[in-house]
Amino acid sequence: MTFFKVLLITMCAVLVVYTTVAVINEGPNLFANTLPSILEFGWPGQFHVDFVTYLILSGIWVAWRHEFSASGIILGLLASQLGIIFFSLYLLNAINKADGDMQQVLMGP
Repeated sequence: MTFFKVLLITMCAVLVVYTTVAVINEGPNLFANTLPSILEFGWPGQFHVDFVTYLILSGIWVAWRHEFSASGIILGLLASQLGIIFFSLYLLNAINKADGDMQQVLMGP
């Protein structure tokens, strides 16, 4: 479990730094760069569509885990918009609350 926690922290840190540099270099408008590649139906677009579907699925899972309550829907929206920056912290919190019981992490309390 320690390795998994370190992996989640590392992923979050790398993405925070990478995102900060990307925003500084290209600005905050992600869609100006990704939408054209999606519309070209090439491999970069395929990657973006695949990633967006993962984000949607992670958001639905987070909302489901909270029984689609108001807070669960908000958390799900955050998961679907912020990606691993949110999701890694969410999982770390869930692991700590569940004392490492992965069944409880996956299914919710």
